[in-house]
Amino acid sequence: MNTVPISDSGLGAVAAHQQEAERPQAAELDEDRLAWLALVLSPGLGPRRILDAVRGIETASRIFELTLTELEGLKFPAEAAQFIFDGKARRAAEEEWARIAAQGATVVSYACQEYPERLREIYDPPPVLWVRGDVKLLSRPSIAVVGTRHPTPYGTGMAEMLSRDLAARRLLIVSGMARGIDACAHKGALAARMPTVAVWGTGIDVVYPKENRKLAEEILATGGAIVSEVPMGTFPAPQNFPRRNRILSGVSIAVLVVEAAENSGTRVTARCAAEQNRDLFAVPGNVTNKGSWTPNTLIKQGAKLVATWEDVWEDLPSQVRLQLESESPTASKQETTASLLPDPVLRPEEAMVLEVLRTDESLQIDEVLELLETQLTSSEVFTALFELEMAGRVRQLPGKNYVRTM
Repeated sequence: MNTVPISDSGLGAVAAHQQEAERPQAAELDEDRLAWLALVLSPGLGPRRILDAVRGIETASRIFELTLTELEGLKFPAEAAQFIFDGKARRAAEEEWARIAAQGATVVSYACQEYPERLREIYDPPPVLWVRGDVKLLSRPSIAVVGTRHPTPYGTGMAEMLSRDLAARRLLIVSGMARGIDACAHKGALAARMPTVAVWGTGIDVVYPKENRKLAEEILATGGAIVSEVPMGTFPAPQNFPRRNRILSGVSIAVLVVEAAENSGTRVTARCAAEQNRDLFAVPGNVTNKGSWTPNTLIKQGAKLVATWEDVWEDLPSQVRLQLESESPTASKQETTASLLPDPVLRPEEAMVLEVLRTDESLQIDEVLELLETQLTSSEVFTALFELEMAGRVRQLPGKNYVRTM
């Protein structure tokens, strides 16, 4: 894996991707990346201190040659300096690499050409990224789609619809794979048969929440990637997730907020986006719903209101739009957005059932039967619901609740 010098001027240009990500990622580890790993695994060293230190010694691999006094001269805490000088940091890095190789994963250091250029721009970029999947995706134009872990049917539908429509036009969907809006964003991208990137607050071998294990497998199987700044085996810790959010916004050109309450962690991502000079988009919501507080407030504060993919598309930088449009097949440019009206080719019974269902609120099966009791028999309703669900126009929620998809 090629490297670039670490200097103040080196914060800008990074060369184009090579074919490294296409080869088996766990083949070997060069001395420089081993040193970056050693620094990250040393106690008491944060991102800024590590980056400042490497700038001072020009290349990370020199860290193994320094005396204890020289290490302390880099403003390292005594514990960290001793850890490196005694060789413990190197051994920890070698052991970590063995675990990474066993997963078929890789690490991308700040000095690597594969390190995402946009992430270099933030105040405290992670010195090392643990990656499973396609490393090249990290430098593609992307949008972070974030929101509450407890979405309404409306929020679920909007997150999936917008992510699907944007992914179909080659804009990479990035999210945190948390339950709720994050998971819906990834599912929307997968529905468009496009790769997506999940940024975790755990090690890349620790699926959280566990219920999303299948989703993680689908992300990798579809050519996507899982990314983290914490070592293998790191279990969920509350402090890891707010820090993870700066990476979500950092690798992206924009952040889209779907639903989030007043004190949601999504506000952290929105704040990071503002600090990192990223465009901020938000989906408006029902003012009586607590999950609408954050997006509605962001819109009042200047975030772009989003109802369809075009609202995002028209605000993308022109060079990004041109790049994505050149990559999209002609057919995708002719696609229209999802319609909320019944499909005219539906059977009459299916159209009647679809008409009573809503996109923003679920109906229990007994309510559906009651609304249609003078028009359809119960067996006709059940058959219509089954066919609509198979066609992807209706989603069944727990408790035999049904909602119309967008």
